[in-house]
Amino acid sequence: MDQNRPYWNMDIEPLFNTPDIRKLQLKKLRKMLGRLKANAPFYAKMLADSKLDPDKLSGFEEYADKIKLFDKAALRALVMECGGDILKALNQTMPISVDEIDYIATTTGTTGIPTPYPMTNNDIYNIWGEVMARGGWRAGIRPQDRVLFCFALSMVIAGVPTMIGMQKLGVTMLPVGAEAKSERILMIQGLFRGTVYVGTPSLAEYLIEQSPKLLNKSVGELGFKALLCGGEPGAGIPEVKKKIESAYGCRIFDAGAGFGCSCDHEEYQGMHWLGDDLAYYELVDPETKAPIPMENGTKGEAVFTSLEGDGWVMVRNSMGDIHQVFTDPCPCGRSGFRYKVIGRSDDMLKVKGVMVYPSHIKGVINEFVPKVTGEMRIILDEKPPRVVPPLKIRVEHAKGLSEEQVNALGKEIVDTMSKKLKINPSIIWAEPGSLERSHYKGQTFEKTYEKNK
Repeated sequence: MDQNRPYWNMDIEPLFNTPDIRKLQLKKLRKMLGRLKANAPFYAKMLADSKLDPDKLSGFEEYADKIKLFDKAALRALVMECGGDILKALNQTMPISVDEIDYIATTTGTTGIPTPYPMTNNDIYNIWGEVMARGGWRAGIRPQDRVLFCFALSMVIAGVPTMIGMQKLGVTMLPVGAEAKSERILMIQGLFRGTVYVGTPSLAEYLIEQSPKLLNKSVGELGFKALLCGGEPGAGIPEVKKKIESAYGCRIFDAGAGFGCSCDHEEYQGMHWLGDDLAYYELVDPETKAPIPMENGTKGEAVFTSLEGDGWVMVRNSMGDIHQVFTDPCPCGRSGFRYKVIGRSDDMLKVKGVMVYPSHIKGVINEFVPKVTGEMRIILDEKPPRVVPPLKIRVEHAKGLSEEQVNALGKEIVDTMSKKLKINPSIIWAEPGSLERSHYKGQTFEKTYEKNK
């Protein structure tokens, strides 16, 4: 095996985002829809009602025109139709029986019922794992590496399925998991000297604070050559990326929100889509759900359709993520169009008609590190998206600042947000270390309206 080759899969990855791959996608889409017509009652009915014949499907335009989006609301409605039985609902939407599933992963379920990911071993190893291998290879991960695996291992798709999938690279896995908390995570790293960190960016940030306290070492002395992060915004926010890379002394790679992973270009270019042969990607208008052309710089709601798979099958599925796509060649020279996560549709805030996402706010706050710690909370007194101005943001300032310095810093932050985001927030200061840290996903909101019920 040539460890210097540019791609994990030299047969398919050079073809990404080309006319040749488009022909392959249409062929695979017809086959997948045929399987669903024969074996998945929910989609069989949808295909019949829309008068779409998989064998005669003319192209992606007809597909988008006739097949409705499937999102969390559609899943909830289907579960209700099945009497609240989620397993019965899954049997309606898969080309195999629920009894043939080998593993069920989920989302974290922070906004309601966790979205299930029913997976066979084929799904884990040859689809999800294949994408993990492709992204990991581009991030410089090789068989001789030891991976300190810090995603939560309890049910979530970023956990066990990702860990199993990454082993396709031949790496040594150190499955400590976020549940172990920072003391054990750092102890395991001290003992076995992982060369790659895999986990959330917020945990990576937290370890910057904890490592000197627990190991008497900076994270830059722990021996990592790369960090592969996902599960939340962070690695793709330039200011957060700079903070983490400066502390660890190595590159951070962004992965997730689809089949993607960022490249090793010094400046963040978005995530390269690595699954053209495994899933069809499209953009739709977040409000009208009408298709949006895949043109350089276009923004829209990301929608996925599986071209391979057994249990984990998506048909125009949306997870509510807003992406911006880039179809021009990447400066890194690697294949695949790129996408940046702008935010989640259910996280979007409207302040006097201005739309703003938490990742944008976090980016501005992190511009002021080390005068601030980087920890912040957006305070919501009413259910979003509408926010009665001013938007309130609780921000941790750094140690040792005088009252005068803190006041001046607050004015700087407000001025910067006014220029960049067109909002004039109210900054509420918090003492350093007072905002709760998370070993899982970083907390973004402080929802006072829920406490006042």
